[in-house]
Amino acid sequence: MTNDTSRRWQMFAIAMVVGYLLWLLAPVLMPFAAAATLAYLGDPFADRLERLGLSRLWATSVVFLFMFLALTGILLLLIPLISRQIENLIGNLPHYMEWAQHTAWPWVQGTLHLDPRMFDSARLMTAIKDHINSIGGVAGVVLGKVSSSSVGIVLWMTNLVLIPVVAFYLLRDWDRLVATIDRILPRSIQPTIAHLADESDKVLGAFVRGQLLVMLALGVFYGAGLSMVGLSVGLLIGVVAGLLSFVPYLGFIIGFGAALVAVLVQYGDWPHLLLVCGVFVVGQLLEGYVLVPKLVGDKIGLHPVAVIFAVMAGGYLFGFLGVLLALPAASVIMVLLRYLLDQYQHSGLYTGGEREGPQILDRDGVVVEPDPEIPGTASRDDHETS
Repeated sequence: MTNDTSRRWQMFAIAMVVGYLLWLLAPVLMPFAAAATLAYLGDPFADRLERLGLSRLWATSVVFLFMFLALTGILLLLIPLISRQIENLIGNLPHYMEWAQHTAWPWVQGTLHLDPRMFDSARLMTAIKDHINSIGGVAGVVLGKVSSSSVGIVLWMTNLVLIPVVAFYLLRDWDRLVATIDRILPRSIQPTIAHLADESDKVLGAFVRGQLLVMLALGVFYGAGLSMVGLSVGLLIGVVAGLLSFVPYLGFIIGFGAALVAVLVQYGDWPHLLLVCGVFVVGQLLEGYVLVPKLVGDKIGLHPVAVIFAVMAGGYLFGFLGVLLALPAASVIMVLLRYLLDQYQHSGLYTGGEREGPQILDRDGVVVEPDPEIPGTASRDDHETS
């Protein structure tokens, strides 16, 4: 076994061990993942403040204070509105069930020519009413168990306090941590990893910051549009549709379906139904032709099927943490897959010829020819010449 092959197996083993440890520690990684996300989002603003003359500590404090005030303001604005919408929804549940029993289900039976005896709608509605009436009791039992579990409360409070503390220290030392990681990388692969890290940062920056703005804009548009139509739960439907818009068409499908049911129950006429359809048609045009091209761009390049698979796989492997990190992780994986595809297309397996060693990239993505005297490393003279 050559030295180059041995190094590859060593790096593969290290990557497998790190991945296995992350999988084992997934239940306790939630506050650290949330803190790292906040630090990553705040680092560009802290860098700009540093260039204006502030120290890193003061820049971090200013960015952290701004993020805290913005988050607090959003929560203070949304929580009362959403709570009123939920109360309105619960109060109108009997009307929704009556509409489903006397309007929706008879229409489905008549359209699909179903035998009325094959499905007892009255028994179904009775069961739904019984379950709805028992929700309060179930919630009371759950809250009672949670409140009686002092360990659960302590862990929940600890995570809540831990997120801003860890985010502050990560944001303060972000550049130092990146430089440290860069120093400990093996010198033979450092240029390639640095190039891939730069590409991943561009993709993540486009996704995280851009997609958050798209979700916010769609939530505001759908909520305002449905409220102007007159839906009593329009704001709630709009917020849900905006939050779910990170999965292609999921926010549109759920929001449009819920809005159709709500407008049929509340009004039951064609003008309001057409207005709701118009709101979602304009929202889709706004998302596809304005928001996504301007805010996200085409740097990610994830197919909708790949997005859905990434979300489902992340949720299966890591739970709620996996759902949150599925798309950013998939974006980075796409960068790696593009690099591996490029390596394959330059390999002897693809061309039918022979190639001496792996390609090594510098920070600008330029291929550096390996030094024949030191396998796996770049020739400094050749690099300077190129």
